[in-house]
Amino acid sequence: MSGELLRVTRLSKRFGGFVALDNVSLSVRAGERLGLIGPNGSGKTTLITCISGALYNDVGEIHFEGRDVTRLLPHLRARAGIARSFQIPKPFASMTVLDNLRVPLEYAARSRAAHGRVLDEAMRVLELIGLVHRAHENSAGLTQVDMRKLELARALAAKPRLLISDEVMAGLAPNEVAEVLAILRKLNNSGITIIMIEHIMHAVMRFSERVICLDAGQIICEGTPESIVQDAGVQRAYLGA
Repeated sequence: MSGELLRVTRLSKRFGGFVALDNVSLSVRAGERLGLIGPNGSGKTTLITCISGALYNDVGEIHFEGRDVTRLLPHLRARAGIARSFQIPKPFASMTVLDNLRVPLEYAARSRAAHGRVLDEAMRVLELIGLVHRAHENSAGLTQVDMRKLELARALAAKPRLLISDEVMAGLAPNEVAEVLAILRKLNNSGITIIMIEHIMHAVMRFSERVICLDAGQIICEGTPESIVQDAGVQRAYLGA
């Protein structure tokens, strides 16, 4: 395992009188598989949205590869190597699967593909994700699992060092969950650090090396998957025990 890739220090975010994040600190090692869990409203999405830059935190700092990115614009964070998928896929519905990947390759990628190689790079990503056979189909006609794969592919096309996967397996059948887990493991094995936010507990347990549980905007527990499921606070907040 390599050194620290991401450090979040004393992050807080309010929406009016509602405290979404309250003094959250964490670090992520390069190459790590980190699971982020918690009940609805616990602050998970707010946290990753602050990390990716679509929201600015009110207090605290975010460092990526030792660089302070706390006030960096979202597209510049993407170019720095932070990419995320979205819980609800929103591809360019009028474009083919292949053309959906050309956009991040040309505008958001951490390292630019040569002009004549964008299509080659896009096909390489589709091969990795398992969508190459649908490259020239319109994205609006994809099945739910293929739509989830395309969402991952679009994030991957930005050539991230850190990929934040936001409930990419929501609504999938067990065999489809296993398929997406295999893709995420393959991406991690290629050197991409992954933060997984997921409500499918067995998927988080199978994938993660370390798990952080949020509740009411605070970290209430951190540890191995095995220790997390035994924690009384996690059982009360997340498992309903």
